[in-house]
Amino acid sequence: MNFISTGNIKLFTGNANIDLAREISREIGIRLGDVNVMRFSDGEIAVNFNEPVRGCDVFIIQPTCPPVNENLMELLIMIDASRRASAGRITAVMPYYGYARQDRKAKSRDPITAKLVADILTTSGADRMVSMDLHCDQLQGFFNIPVDHLRGVRILSNYYNSKFPDKSNVVVVSPDHGSVGRARQFADRLDIPLAIVDKRRPQANMSEVMNVIGDVNGKIAILLDDMIDTGGSIVNAARAIKKYGAVDVMACCTHGLFTRNAIEIIENSPISELVTLDTIPMPEKKRSPKVKILSVAPLFASAIDRIHSGSSISKLFD
Repeated sequence: MNFISTGNIKLFTGNANIDLAREISREIGIRLGDVNVMRFSDGEIAVNFNEPVRGCDVFIIQPTCPPVNENLMELLIMIDASRRASAGRITAVMPYYGYARQDRKAKSRDPITAKLVADILTTSGADRMVSMDLHCDQLQGFFNIPVDHLRGVRILSNYYNSKFPDKSNVVVVSPDHGSVGRARQFADRLDIPLAIVDKRRPQANMSEVMNVIGDVNGKIAILLDDMIDTGGSIVNAARAIKKYGAVDVMACCTHGLFTRNAIEIIENSPISELVTLDTIPMPEKKRSPKVKILSVAPLFASAIDRIHSGSSISKLFD
């Protein structure tokens, strides 16, 4: 689908997810802008725009996925360069917002890094931010600029509605209490019941399942989370659901980080299929027959087109 955008719009991307940026530009029907994002010999980032942006509506597509610090600095420097080149408006398009997990002081002397990154983005010159499935909804309030928070469940629910025309034996499962709101939206879209895995997290990247709340016995269970990092949490939940009688366990997420040996853990788990979105690039070494990737490009293209044209973006949240 090609959108007809009026006015002077320009799309640029750093090195974080070039394939996604190209797909978004194809969906909109305009080319990616010409920019060089390089490194000095000591590792410092150098940015040079090879075309004018004065007065333009500039969209910089750059998720802050691993390597997080490198990709974040690329984005900040590109925003600063655009501002100093007199861009009319600068929108940071961040399909994945890194540092979002540190959104409050869980214990004494903790930083609130999600707020820090929001402040840095604003200070660098961003006028607006677009992202998908922030780790917590309240993160939008950390910004003093408009934030458009797109939902991955829109894409995932469309996939499962096609996969399961008869959903009488399907249940959505939240892998923890923190994901219940997101899982409930997902279950409502599919019009199926919701179950919850009750677990505790003794330390970061480690979880222990205590109980399963709801009926999964004899059901096809779909686990939903916003991100999968090391894979341990989602796999522990899958094993618990299987133990409680599920006939099949599937999983889906918006952001597939898949760090450490996550793919190996998933391949050796009861999960029969894992669906993720392409907010984060998936190198060949992380590919698996169990993992299916869906594109977010049409949704982000529609958001960018509506923002540029001044149209309502609320329909994308329905």
